[in-house]
Amino acid sequence: MLEKLIKHSIGSDLAIYIFRCCLGFWIGYELYIYFIEHQLYWALLSIILVISPEAKDSKRLAIERFKANFIGSGMGLLCFLIGTPNFLIIITGIILSIVFCYVFKLMNVVRTAIVALIIVLIYERDNMSWMGAIERFSGVALGCLIGLAITVITSYGINFLRKKWNLPEDEGFKNIKNE
Repeated sequence: MLEKLIKHSIGSDLAIYIFRCCLGFWIGYELYIYFIEHQLYWALLSIILVISPEAKDSKRLAIERFKANFIGSGMGLLCFLIGTPNFLIIITGIILSIVFCYVFKLMNVVRTAIVALIIVLIYERDNMSWMGAIERFSGVALGCLIGLAITVITSYGINFLRKKWNLPEDEGFKNIKNE
């Protein structure tokens, strides 16, 4: 019975995505509770943004979202350090994020970069603390790393179990693994 449940689960893209999201939320929530004085709720958002519901190419998409999050949050931090976030600075950050995503061939995840940029820039409007911007950048970066790690580690585990029970491997994962 348990073996049948596991076989069905590792063959189900929905079950795998639910597992990854729940695991990511659990890790992020524990960090958020344990380090309550820091802005780690941004890590929770980033974890979920990085984990991909698309079964095919989930590792590639997670890596691309990871890169896009770094581009957007890095641009947000840079824009924040240039000046007080206002319409012009935010628009400049959006344009730069789009251009960087274009240069690095990440246009399919450019929205992730823009969300990360906005997370870093918008929230601090009341406090205007550069330390807050750095904390949000760090939270986004930590969330990206956790989301990517969950995708990669679970891909190895899932493909190991799929081989064990003669189920087809994730083709997108095999292509990334061989690069």
